[in-house]
Amino acid sequence: MIVMGIESSCDETGVGVVRWHPDDAAEDKGTCELLADEVASSVEEHARFGGVVPEIASRAHLEAIVPAVRRALSAAAVSRPDALAVTIGPGLAGALLVGVAAAKAYAAAWDIPLYALNHLGGHVAVDTLEHGPMPPCVALLVSGGHTHLLQVSDLAEPIVELGSTVDDAAGEAFDKVARLLGLGFPGGPALDAAAAHGDPNTIAFPRGMTGPRDARYDFSFSGLKTAVARYVEAAQRTGADLPVADISASFQESVADVLTAKAVRAARDAGVGTLVLGGGATANSRIRSMAEERCAAAGLTLRVPKPRLCTDNGVMIAALGAHVIGGGAKPSALTVATDPGLPVSTSQLR
Repeated sequence: MIVMGIESSCDETGVGVVRWHPDDAAEDKGTCELLADEVASSVEEHARFGGVVPEIASRAHLEAIVPAVRRALSAAAVSRPDALAVTIGPGLAGALLVGVAAAKAYAAAWDIPLYALNHLGGHVAVDTLEHGPMPPCVALLVSGGHTHLLQVSDLAEPIVELGSTVDDAAGEAFDKVARLLGLGFPGGPALDAAAAHGDPNTIAFPRGMTGPRDARYDFSFSGLKTAVARYVEAAQRTGADLPVADISASFQESVADVLTAKAVRAARDAGVGTLVLGGGATANSRIRSMAEERCAAAGLTLRVPKPRLCTDNGVMIAALGAHVIGGGAKPSALTVATDPGLPVSTSQLR
């Protein structure tokens, strides 16, 4: 079975194609083979604004979606897929509309079933393309718009949210701190590069929501962002040189410390042996290295897709679609509506 996925929740227009190889001995335990992965990013158009502008993102999706579909089908050497999966939410309202409208049109024209899926579930499912069938696990999703701890028993079943951020997402905090330091947008790669030349122990930035009375699996990065801003303001008032590398390293250390500590705690509490990382911010070198260290110490298996698969792409939606179909899910109606605030527990809208 060939499944095509369309992703347009933010600033990447992604179209991916996978081949599903079912395992008749175990429901939804087949494997996905990657056939095509096409991504058109509008990040450069947003850079001068220091963040994603929804209207610009929507227009960029409109221009990119048809060429991306053509390239993906050509790369996969197929004329049309057997099923089509699309991100129905969460995400930017206008951006979602472009991808879903295109998916409905293709599904109707090709007379194939449509599956309207959750963006966050895609970030978990994409790991199976690299590491095979997924056992019960806890997933840490970290991106510009999302920071979640999820318990996954089966990719064809609803995902349970254990915790999430109560204010800024981690990736959003990276972007805001990078802007404070004059490092540009997107902030994650720039901060990671600057931190490589700094000392993470120079500045004792706070670790949000890590007190004994705080929620065990929730996150908060607004206070950390404010602490960095106050540090920068104090340095500027005295006329001192701004230690950009040390600030970057210390900020990054704080984020990685909180994320990985709570992720390992959640996996232990859930009684699972696997931790999965997903989302664009998990491309950060310190988050990855600290997760490796802590998982090794806790006896957990760490699964992290390669960086290209961590960022938004159509392959992750195609992979989730394949698992959902393999689990026996019925198609979505062509009248299904987008849901920008779709909760992670809703894996599919019909």
